[in-house]
Amino acid sequence: MSQPLPMLNWTTGFCAAVLLGILACRRRLATNSSLPLPPGPPSHWFWGTKIPKSANVAFLFSKLVDEYGPVVSIKQGRKVAIIIGRHDAANEIMEKEGGALVGRPRLVAAGEIVSKDMRLLLSQSGDQFRRLRRAAHTHLQAKAAETYEPLQMFNAKNVILDILDDPKEHIMHARRYATSVILRVTYGKTTPTAVTDPEMVAILKVVDHFQTVMRPGNFLVDRFPLLKYIPGYGRILEKWHQEELALFHDHMDRVKRNMAEGKAEACFMRYMLENAEKHQLSEDEMAYLGGAFYGAGSDTSAVAIMNMIMAATLHPEAQTKIQEELDLIVGRDRVPIFADHDMLPQLQAFILETLRWRPITPLGFAHRATSDIIWRGYRIPAGATVYGVHWAITRDPVVFPDPEKFNPARWFDSEGKIRTDIKSFTFGFGRRSCPGHHVANRSIYINAALIFWSFRLSQNPMAPIDPTAFEDGMIAHPRPFDVKFEPRTEEKVLRQMMENYAKE
Repeated sequence: MSQPLPMLNWTTGFCAAVLLGILACRRRLATNSSLPLPPGPPSHWFWGTKIPKSANVAFLFSKLVDEYGPVVSIKQGRKVAIIIGRHDAANEIMEKEGGALVGRPRLVAAGEIVSKDMRLLLSQSGDQFRRLRRAAHTHLQAKAAETYEPLQMFNAKNVILDILDDPKEHIMHARRYATSVILRVTYGKTTPTAVTDPEMVAILKVVDHFQTVMRPGNFLVDRFPLLKYIPGYGRILEKWHQEELALFHDHMDRVKRNMAEGKAEACFMRYMLENAEKHQLSEDEMAYLGGAFYGAGSDTSAVAIMNMIMAATLHPEAQTKIQEELDLIVGRDRVPIFADHDMLPQLQAFILETLRWRPITPLGFAHRATSDIIWRGYRIPAGATVYGVHWAITRDPVVFPDPEKFNPARWFDSEGKIRTDIKSFTFGFGRRSCPGHHVANRSIYINAALIFWSFRLSQNPMAPIDPTAFEDGMIAHPRPFDVKFEPRTEEKVLRQMMENYAKE
């Protein structure tokens, strides 16, 4: 008769523990919900904080950070957006709390209508995101990126030859470099011969559409999702989807045909077609994943190269330091290679400072908090849209004193080594950082090394550069600017060295 008592005691204890856990959870939730949101500007009861359509959103958010503090909250209707605009806050929230920020906010125009929820960049956290990212990593991780170095060297030397032939088109030469590399990596395709190549035109069109659709406030359907069900409302967005899907499928189908004929080169899309069952992706998802490779890859690397040319031209003293280092380490009898990287700290610091001075994505891509985040007595609520604003973070006066000054020396420690105590968030945060950053960093390095080894860059006195002239978009493209490229070696010799430098 006494045997049931231990079971009763165990059951009672278990129930008590569960009850205490529930009460503790409720108490924690109550405590969390009682914490204030980060400070921010006043908002209208219905519209929230209205963002002027003509405003540069990254600059606007940066001004709010200057006024209200490192983390700012704004209301968007009933929703909350959090702006993170200082280095320490970005590290403590975007990096250390990254597990709660893997999600993306609902983007009806860009995500649901134009991309049909298949674009890796905008994919919600979950099974599809994990499958897409796992597949992408097969060809973008560090070890894979090393194998692309000969391809990058070949195309970087073509940039030098292109500049010698037509220096006024240096911006388009950077675009051709980036497109050529990513087309070969993704589809095993030969490089386009000119910026007027139909495929160059097509990808630039897709990039332009994506820039438009990603700008906050451009499409009312992002505020009122029911609009997407109104016949005719999203006609232009549907048209953009059909155009980019057709383009992505054309490239994938070419690889299919080459595989059937036994002449497909090794590339990402061939791998995906051979391993479709393993990665459990539909044909449309594979097409979009390939499109994500060469859509983003052909844009961000090109912009970084353009910005380095601008920075070096505007700051000849920094350029001179790099060239002195190149002449000392590399000399004039050979051309820089990837193995020189670690011996070129001046070049490394210059690249870091360029990416800080003119961030490729000034606003950054929005994250979504999947659970409450508590930071220094403030609450970032679950469901909030969270922006790590690169423009504001890179202008943190504590971490980057005199932030508007272009100063590569800020990246050196007391021993003359590249600092490791501050982070460069150029390619995003946490698990949503750009999976292609290993490839991009190599592209930026090898182009910088070859350009500064080959040329002395200076301004055209008749057309001075405006360092603030950038397009307002998710990716900030510099507007066309003039540069004088003076060969540092006799032109005939330089051409010959480049032609012998790297073979495809």
